[in-house]
Amino acid sequence: MALSLSNFLYRTAALLLLLGFLAQATTVTYDFNVTWVVTNPDGAFQRPTIGINGQWPLPHITATVGDRVVVNVNNQLGNQSTSLHFHGLYMNGTTHMDGAVGVSQCSIPPGASFTYEFMVSYLNDFIPFEKFSIDSSQIDQPGTYWYHSHDSGQYPDGLRGALVVNDPESPYKGQYDEEVVLTLSDWYHDQMSPLLKKFISVANPTGAEPVPDGALMNDTQNLTFPVEPGKTYMFRMINMGAFAGQYLWFEGHTMRIVEVDGIYTEPAEADMIYLTTAQRYSVLVTMRNDTDSNFAIVGSMDQDLFDTIPPTLNPNVTGWLVYDKTKDLPKPALLDDLDPFDDFSLIPTDGEELYDVVDYSFNLDVKMDNLGDGAN
Repeated sequence: MALSLSNFLYRTAALLLLLGFLAQATTVTYDFNVTWVVTNPDGAFQRPTIGINGQWPLPHITATVGDRVVVNVNNQLGNQSTSLHFHGLYMNGTTHMDGAVGVSQCSIPPGASFTYEFMVSYLNDFIPFEKFSIDSSQIDQPGTYWYHSHDSGQYPDGLRGALVVNDPESPYKGQYDEEVVLTLSDWYHDQMSPLLKKFISVANPTGAEPVPDGALMNDTQNLTFPVEPGKTYMFRMINMGAFAGQYLWFEGHTMRIVEVDGIYTEPAEADMIYLTTAQRYSVLVTMRNDTDSNFAIVGSMDQDLFDTIPPTLNPNVTGWLVYDKTKDLPKPALLDDLDPFDDFSLIPTDGEELYDVVDYSFNLDVKMDNLGDGAN
């Protein structure tokens, strides 16, 4: 279809504006050699773990709104293929960089390499120039995310890490003194390959999921965070687990929720939150004005998800806000019940109104069942 001269000029101008923006974008490059390492993060069992550049825990990917991210991946595992998925990013226009094996890309075989390249933003399809603008509503996707393998249930073997997109125009800019990434995860002593074979099996006709052997906080246990009285910290929290949702709370402190899964929210106070697997929260926590005590940070796996609970399982993982390193690290108090914040009450800051008129309604009946061979 022929374009009128005015439409041609509009689109050309829009393209020039876009190219000008891209020319100003910073390129953030990471070189990841995916390798096996040996770890023992819970102090109970030494096992092969998938690391990057010979190290584990994995490095964070950090960028700023509008940046171009380049991740060069070389698979040196030797016995497994792999991929990287960047969880929560829209990948509009770059779905072939989304890392979902069998959906948007082939796996990276042993000895091979693949380069992921994408913008940490989203750009709408071409729109009329009079409606085109380069503003935060069109191009940014700030927030807390994570990256992980998306090949054969592999990431619980260790191939997962934090991904943070910083926002110079954050509505909470200036309201905190320091950022801290805090990850939670379940942890298995067995590798995923044999666990999946046992899971999807006629010997497991009910499809009972493997129960974790423990829980981790920042890929360890007994974590300590040195803090300063009166300061406010933004904790970017990520549940990187395979299966278990987790309750989380800071003893003696109140959280202010300001972001969930990359969406800014109006501040909401919470004493405890619940993070499902893959979910992310950002919370502001203001420290007390004295240094009389240190305080526990507690993550507790949701045991209602487990078909059986081994008698040796400790569902909790504890860290501490350390005001004074010469003082004791107190054991967390026992709670009679777990009562997390109701996230349905959160209000996004974008001000977008709810739809109030339904033109078409579709009902889908979904049944959770299994095929008698472990497959649900």
